Amino acid sequence: MEAQRSGGCRVRTRSSWRYPARIVPLAFLGAIAVGTALMMLPAARAEPGHAPFVTALFTATSAVCVTGLSVVDTPTYWSGFGLALITVLSQIGGFGIMTLATLLSLLVSRRLRLRSRLLAQAESSGLLGGNVGGILVRVALVMFVSEAVISVVLTLRFWLGYDYPFGRAVWEAVFHAVQAFNNAGFALYPDSLVRFVGDWWICLPLALGVLAGSIGFPVLFELGREWRTPGCWSTHTRLTVWGTVLLSGTGFLLFLAFEWSNPGTLGPLSTPAKVLAAFTQDVMTRSGGFNSIDMGDMNAETVAATNAMMFIGGGSASTAGGIKVTTFLLLAFVIWAEVRGEPDVVIHKRRIAEETQRQAMTVALLGVALVAVGTLALIMLTDDVPFDRALFEVTSAFATVGLSTGITAGLPPSAQVVLVILMYVGRVGTIAVGTAIALNTRRRHYRYPEERPLVG
Repeated sequence: MEAQRSGGCRVRTRSSWRYPARIVPLAFLGAIAVGTALMMLPAARAEPGHAPFVTALFTATSAVCVTGLSVVDTPTYWSGFGLALITVLSQIGGFGIMTLATLLSLLVSRRLRLRSRLLAQAESSGLLGGNVGGILVRVALVMFVSEAVISVVLTLRFWLGYDYPFGRAVWEAVFHAVQAFNNAGFALYPDSLVRFVGDWWICLPLALGVLAGSIGFPVLFELGREWRTPGCWSTHTRLTVWGTVLLSGTGFLLFLAFEWSNPGTLGPLSTPAKVLAAFTQDVMTRSGGFNSIDMGDMNAETVAATNAMMFIGGGSASTAGGIKVTTFLLLAFVIWAEVRGEPDVVIHKRRIAEETQRQAMTVALLGVALVAVGTLALIMLTDDVPFDRALFEVTSAFATVGLSTGITAGLPPSAQVVLVILMYVGRVGTIAVGTAIALNTRRRHYRYPEERPLVG
């Protein structure tokens, strides 16, 4: 609490630290600002001179918000220093600004103050309970061990399979491993992973890394303890695991069915390569950002299915974006309970709190509104972008996926700024941004009379 004088009286005001979720959006803004300034340095660009402000802002936002969209050809436009910056910003954005700061303070001081715990929990959707310091250390270990394993596999493949010099093989392996686990999606090739579409030793480790990063750390920890006893899983873990299996299986089958004979995507490939490409693209579609087929050649029905999968996204407290799998499935249970006339929403003999239901509804509706407004803005700010391409680009930005049909670089700066805002809101979260804006957050000590308007 802070005290200040107003009209001769001492008025006690609420400290902003009482609502640590407000600090998270500001922390990401600060990281984006610093990243933009660094990306504008002449040393970050391959050609002489510095990058334009919008280009640097877009790239820094895409890296910090682990999206992967780019308005330039990443491997040729940026220098080695610039690519290293993208790697660091992606790692920071994936791990989390406040959780990283909390971990560093833990390592330095060997103790955590209450403020640090609250900030870490606020950024991690409140799922880090108990010994926050110990959990953050485990998060860091999971992240770096996963990235190390992927890096080793890719290094050996690049070095032995493609005759890359060992130094180049290590650099490209580490870069793509960081991008994969953090669901960032930047690639060192102009065609992303298209040249490796049938290579199991490249695509599969990257796809598994994206999948691991998109599950969410709380779920990974619980699976590590209770993987043999699914009956002991929490409701959150059940929703995330079975929702991921359901959505991944559906996306995989739809992609195979819609693109099997498409000469621009899966058509020319062998059957094993088609299966690999469909699996890789299905995993990347919900948050990864890499693509092993040309997104601009996909059929219209595949684009529609991809939009839906991107919007849903991955697990809560993960490096993925979207409204999250748990939100989507929770709303499905809410609808099912309402249709059946049930007084409560029950999932595996557990009643879901009304507050959680309202939060899920808010996240979903705000996401729909942002995508709708963003698509309209993109169409208004451009002359010849079709509606389906604009919707795809906006959904990819909001869900921090990073897939593109190839129109991003050709958009005017004003439209690129719209995507910057969507990437930021998508990474920080609609609830966190709303909490930061709602300065009058308080708990009422009274309730108004109830009224029931007609619905439907």
